[in-house]
Amino acid sequence: MEKYVAITVDVDAIAGWLGSYGGEDSLCDLSRGEFAGKIGTMRLLELFDSMGIKTTWFTPGHSIETFWNQMKKVVDSGHEIGLHGYSHENPSKLSREQESKIFDKNIALVEKLTGERPIGNRQPWWDMGESTIDLMIEKGLKYDSSMMGEEFHPYRLRKGDTWSKIDYDKDPETWMRPYKFGEETNIVEFPVSWYLDDLPAQMFMKHPYYNYGWTHPDIVYKVMFKEHFDWLIKKEKDGILTLTVHPDVSGRVQGLKRLEELLSYMKTFDVKFVTLREALKVWS
Repeated sequence: MEKYVAITVDVDAIAGWLGSYGGEDSLCDLSRGEFAGKIGTMRLLELFDSMGIKTTWFTPGHSIETFWNQMKKVVDSGHEIGLHGYSHENPSKLSREQESKIFDKNIALVEKLTGERPIGNRQPWWDMGESTIDLMIEKGLKYDSSMMGEEFHPYRLRKGDTWSKIDYDKDPETWMRPYKFGEETNIVEFPVSWYLDDLPAQMFMKHPYYNYGWTHPDIVYKVMFKEHFDWLIKKEKDGILTLTVHPDVSGRVQGLKRLEELLSYMKTFDVKFVTLREALKVWS
C-alpha cells in the first residue's frame, strides 16, 4: 500500500487579520499579512518548485484579489487552489445566506484565476457553521480539509451529528446522552490537526485569546511534523500526512530553512507528494 504527503498552504495573509487574528485595526498587523502575501508566498513557491513538489493552496478570496499576481504564479507553476473563505470569517457567526454568497464569490474567483472550478474546501477557523456541509454539497465540492476525526486516513464527512450540552440548571438526565454520529456524505475529508499546523505555535498575536507564538521552530518542523511523518512510514500500512503551512511563518527565514530540511528528509523515503485533488483520486 502506498503512502502520501500533502503539503497544504493557507494563504491567510491580510484576510487572517481581518477575520480571525484580532488585527483588523492595526496597520502593523496588516503589514504582517502583506509580508505573507507578497514575500512569504513567493518564497514557499520557489522552495516547492525547486524540489519538484506540487501542493494545494487554500486561499481566501481576499488574498486572491489582493495578491493576484502572486497567486497567478502559484497557478502557473501547477499548484492547486482551494477555497478558504473570503476574509477568513468565523463560520459560526454566518447565516446560511451569508455563507452561500461567500462560497459563490470565492468559487468565481478561483475559476477566474485558474480556469477551472475548485473541488476542495478548507474552512476558516477549521470549523463548520450550521449550513456549511449542506452548502458544500450544494456547490458541488468534492473534498474538505478542516476536521480532525482521523490522523492519516481520509474519511467521509458527515452531516447531522447531534450531542447534548451540559446544562447545570437542569437534571443530569437531560444531558447524560451519548454523541450520535450523523449520515456520511460523498465529500471526502482529509483530516488536519493543530499539531500539524505551523502557525499557532509560531505567530505571535496580540489578540487576548490566542497570543502565544514563541515556540522554537525546531519543535514544529523537527519534532511534531517529523514525528508524524515517521509514524506514517513505520506504523501505518497506508495513508496520507496532510501538513498545513502558512507563508506568515513558513515563509520567514527560520521556518523556510527547516521546512526545506524536512521535505528533503521526506524525499529519502518511498512516499508520494500529492495535491489533495490528486489524493482524491485515491480515496474517492
